Amino acid sequence: MKKIILLSLLFSFLITSHVQALKWVYPFVVWDGKVYEVKQEEIINKSEIGKVIGEVKSMADDMTGEYYGDASNYYPKGTKYYEIKGTPTSTAIAVKEDSIWIKAIFAHKAPFHIMNIFSNNIFITTVIVVLFLILGSIIRTKRARNIYKIRSMHFNSASIKISFAQHKLPGG
Repeated sequence: MKKIILLSLLFSFLITSHVQALKWVYPFVVWDGKVYEVKQEEIINKSEIGKVIGEVKSMADDMTGEYYGDASNYYPKGTKYYEIKGTPTSTAIAVKEDSIWIKAIFAHKAPFHIMNIFSNNIFITTVIVVLFLILGSIIRTKRARNIYKIRSMHFNSASIKISFAQHKLPGG
């Protein structure tokens, strides 16, 4: 009886789902490997806004807290980032929310995530170039082998003809 109760408890712990979610301390955006804390109370005038420098491309995971690339825990994909005139982007950027721009100040460097590498255009281009080089090398090697085989076949057939010509049959 004790075994059945113990197994029942163990089984119930195994099949119960665990719900977990993070509560973020502040809204943030990630751009160029840097995390910027969005200061909801600091609105920037349109005259201070420079050019578009990026946008939210991925959302932070509420379950694990992981994020990569140009991400946000609050703003939807497609939200634009702008430079602030007279302020280096290493210090602060602006985030457009509806028709206003909100200041986001540099908080810290973004943590490493493997997807940062795989979503990097330079990495993707390098991988494609290397694959083409390898493929070209393989094709070139196969062609060289085929040409060698064809030449050796021609050489062998020519030497066979020569040997037949040298050994004429008697009476011929």
